[in-house]
Parts: sequence; C-alpha cells; structure tokens
Amino acid sequence: MDGNAKVTADGLLELTNDTVNLGHTFYPNPLNFRKWLNGTVQSFSVSFVFAILSVHDDISADGMAFFVSPTKNLSNTWAQYIGLLNSENDGNTSNHMFAVELDTTQNNEFKDIDNNHVGININSLHSLQAHHTGYYDDQSKSLKNLTLFSGKAMQVWVNYNGDASQINVTLAPVGTPKPERPLLSAPYNLSGILKDPSYIGFSATTGAISTQHCVLGWSFAMNGPAPAIDISKLPKLPRIGPKPHSKVMEITLPIVTAAFVLVIGLVISLLVYRSLRYSELKEDWEIDFGPHRFSFRDLLHATEGFKNKNLLGVGGFGKVYKGILPKSKVEVAVKKVAHESRQGMKEFVAEVVSIGRLRHRNLVPLLGYCRRQGELLLVYDYMSNGSLNKYLYCEDGKPLLSWSQRFRIIKGVAFGLLYLHEKWEKVVIHRDIKPSNVLLDSEMNGRLGDFGLSRLYDHGTDPQTTHMVGTMGYLSPEFVHTGKASTLTDVFAFGIFLLEVTCAQRPVKQNPLQANQNTLVDWVLDHWRNGLLSETVDTRLQGDFNADEACLVLKLGLMCSHPFTSARPSMHQVMQYLDDGMPLPELTETHFSFTMRALVQNKGLESRNMLYPELTTSIGTFSSLSGGR
Repeated sequence: MDGNAKVTADGLLELTNDTVNLGHTFYPNPLNFRKWLNGTVQSFSVSFVFAILSVHDDISADGMAFFVSPTKNLSNTWAQYIGLLNSENDGNTSNHMFAVELDTTQNNEFKDIDNNHVGININSLHSLQAHHTGYYDDQSKSLKNLTLFSGKAMQVWVNYNGDASQINVTLAPVGTPKPERPLLSAPYNLSGILKDPSYIGFSATTGAISTQHCVLGWSFAMNGPAPAIDISKLPKLPRIGPKPHSKVMEITLPIVTAAFVLVIGLVISLLVYRSLRYSELKEDWEIDFGPHRFSFRDLLHATEGFKNKNLLGVGGFGKVYKGILPKSKVEVAVKKVAHESRQGMKEFVAEVVSIGRLRHRNLVPLLGYCRRQGELLLVYDYMSNGSLNKYLYCEDGKPLLSWSQRFRIIKGVAFGLLYLHEKWEKVVIHRDIKPSNVLLDSEMNGRLGDFGLSRLYDHGTDPQTTHMVGTMGYLSPEFVHTGKASTLTDVFAFGIFLLEVTCAQRPVKQNPLQANQNTLVDWVLDHWRNGLLSETVDTRLQGDFNADEACLVLKLGLMCSHPFTSARPSMHQVMQYLDDGMPLPELTETHFSFTMRALVQNKGLESRNMLYPELTTSIGTFSSLSGGR
C-alpha cells in the first residue's frame, strides 16, 4: 500500500479519506498471466465490493479503479488520472496496463461521457468503452441506474475470456446476484498488453471534494470464476460528514416549551439577525445551476467573517480571501465582486457555471459562486504559493525564481491558454493575462487564474464586445483602437508576459531622467537590434540560465506582441515552438520597424501604412504564422 491506503481493524480497505488525495494497494505477489513464455493471456476474473462516500450528496471526485500493472511504482501519477498515469505517459503502449475505472468526475480532457460512469481502459485514461453506471435487471431486461458516490456498497465482476479475447464488466447493488447481461462487453486481446509478471490492485484519488473510496472485499481467480464473496462477513462502512443530531432535544422539547415562551422575544430577534447576516439573493432561474452555488453561510464561516487576516489580495474587481469550507475542510479562495444591476446577471452566472466546468492542470479551478444583494462571490481552488508577480519582483520576502522554474511556468501558462482558445468546447478569451493572474500551486506549477474578465463565444463566431477591460501595458493596439477582444489580443498579452517573466521588468518602463515612458517591447527590441538580446535576461540570475531557451522566449515574446494581428502566432504554434522543438522563423529588421511608444502616441493602427510603410511587406511574411484559428 502507498499514499493514504490502509486497512482498518475490521478489515475495510480505505484507499482515500478526507485529508490525503491518493492511495494504491497491491496484491503482494506478482502473477503470471500466461502458461508459458510468449503464450497468450489466460482467462481470469475478479470480483470486488466497493463504496464511494462523499461529504456532498450530489458531487464527488475523482474516482477509483481496479488495475493490472507490470510495476508497483505508481508514485509519479496524478489525481485526475485516478493515480494510474500522468500527462507524459498517458496512452503509451509501454505502460502495459489494463484497468476498469469507476469515474465520478467528467473530465473533458479524456472525453468522459458524464460524471458517473464505468470504463474499460487500456494504457490510457481515454476509455476503450464506457457506460453510465447501472445494471441490467434479469427479469425486466431494462437498465437500472446507479450512482457511484451514493455511499452504498456495490459489487463489480470483471471477466476476461482468453479464448474469445473478450472483456466483460458487470455491476450490481451488493447482495444482488450477478446479472446475466454485463454492463460493458468489449472484444480485445490482452496478450499484446499484459506483461509477465504483473501486479493486480486498486487505486483511488480525490480532489477538492472530501471523498472516501473503500473496498469491502475482493476475490480473484485464473481460468475460472472468482470465488463468491460472503456478503454477511463484510465490514461496515464508515460514516462521513458531521455527526447526526442528537435526539435529546426532540425528547425534551415539550418539557421546556414554557421556557421558550419567556424568551420568545429574544429568539425572534436572534432569528431576524441571523436572517440578515446570512441573507442571499436567489431567483428561480438559479435552481438549474445546482451544486455550483455555495451558501453564503458556508463562505462566511470559511473566511471567519471575511476578516482582514484572511485577505489574500485586492484587485480591480474586488478583494480575495482565503477560506476553509466548514464541511469538507478544503482550502479555497473567495473573490468578492461588486454588482449593482440585475441586467445581464442571469447570463453572467450561466457563464460562471460554464467556466466552472473547465478542468485543466494549468488553470485555477472555479468551483462555484454565491450571490447577495449588490455582491457576487466567486469560489476558486486555493493556490498555496500565491501569484507569480510576488516571486518575479521578490515581494513579501518571496525567493528569486530560477530560470528552469520560469521556463516551466511559461510553458504551463501557454498550455492553459491553448486549452482556453482551442481545446475546450467553447472559445474562452481571458483578456487579462499578466503575472499577478498566474498563480503557483504547491509544486510551483503555473496556473492561469481570474476568469472574471473572460468572455465566451461559440467556435467559429466573432466576439462582439466594446468594454475596455484589461490592464494597461498588456493591451494590444487593435484592442485599444476598437475595444474588441479576440484570441490574438490574448496572444499579445502573452507576449508581454513572456518578456516580463524573462526580464523581470514592468511592461512600461519609467525613465527617471526623462519625462516620457519607454515600453519593455522597445527596450528588448533595441537590444535585439544591437545583438545584445541575452543581456535583457533578469540580471539577478547572474548568468545562470539556458541562453538558447531564454533567447527563444524573448524572440517569441516579440513575435506575440507584434502590433499587427496577422504577424502573431496562434497558441497552437506557440506550443510548437516552446514544447515541440519547432524552430522560430528567421527574424529580420523589417519585421520590427516600429516602436510601441510611437504606436501608442498615434492611438493604435490608424493610417498604419502611412505611418509605417516598411511594415506592409512584413505582414505577408508573418501571415503564415497565424493560420488556423
């Protein structure tokens, strides 16, 4: 066993509890699935009784699995991969892994069908076959739905027929005989997958939602049915959540009724006070948003009444507080955003809930919201290491970031922005990319946060917005001129972000000897023209950096922050340059025959050919970089 897995005194196998989010358990002896070397995999079957207990009735995370693996070393695995794989080895044929997943989270990255399904997995979290959880009744022949995280025990049978190369997975409530018709049935030859010897075991992970994954009993057999499990001898399931209320008050209440009459005035006053303190604004249309809405009472208790000691920061749209949810004990960040008008609120809340479905390792998860009169509260996962901005400028005693840390953060933010632009079901324009909106988790991974300024629009349509939102220094010339945001305005801000992280310089540099201001783009361009590009790298690194990587990032930053949209690459191309080793195009002086300060003084790109005729040819040169979206 590893992680949080343990066996209780009465024989219950607990893979996770409400404090640690990952656990594995293995049968100690490896098994040979073939009779002889290079033979075919024999028939085998496994049966187990499990239960998933969540502190919430209608939501859980992430899931559990039965697996066959050639190794017991699964330490480098991630929660969203149910503790089996990670982003680098997912889908590799060298994994030699077979698994049956019991998944309670719908992850778009794996094309999950819903947040309550059973799947057959071969070397990947992308299921070979999956089905909504349930079982086929032998009498009615109809499908009876089940909920994996109901807290009730269920039994699973996994059978592999080596002669027919057939995988069957059957599920039923505990105590119900094994149904004749399996829930999943997939023809697949495991002889090309499993290695000898291999280990069998169970894995489970849980994210921000407190969830316990338990195995009450199991059996395994080769070339025959798994031995029947004696249900009467299984251990009892643990209780999760708060203790049930004592019935003492229900018994004694009639006795003390007279005393309540004497203090009825005080009780009424207290109720009125509590009603005002915990009051929320909730309309009929919000019922559809279900578990994405938090109660104000929980958020008030989580932040200890929004005390200043829990204040994480103050932004342009409100204050952010650290909190601990009272039931699940999960750390969260609560952002208070002022709103006075009801106009457009339904659409905005719908957008918040939609964004809350975004799940990516380089995005800060938006868990939900709460609404009061004149106030909207957004609830995010808490990022323990705070914002990149504080590390970049060594605020609050934060240590200096090494170059390897910066390069990893840059690639992470690029990956997250690519997901927003091209990988999700809708295009999300962030509109405020800057170091203070990049948060660092416990492993110093960069996560793009603060979707308060995001706008969603369907793939293939043009965004129509004229609200001037964002941060000066990161706004592209065409956005300043037209007020219309697009994915390429995000690319521009990302280019400024690349330069800022590499140079540790603000986007607008104030010259103490002159009244005017210089931009970071112009400063880097001047060094590039003079062949001194590497001298712009943060001097505090004292030359301890990979010069090739730094120059790649600086040149890519100049390309992304080019004033003309046709000269900027897409985020797909950015990732090819950063992660896939695709070489940058050769940059020439004609590509950058401008100064950003001059463009700003001329108010964007009006009469651009008249002001900068030398750029008309460079647009065509760069146009090939902006293909696709």
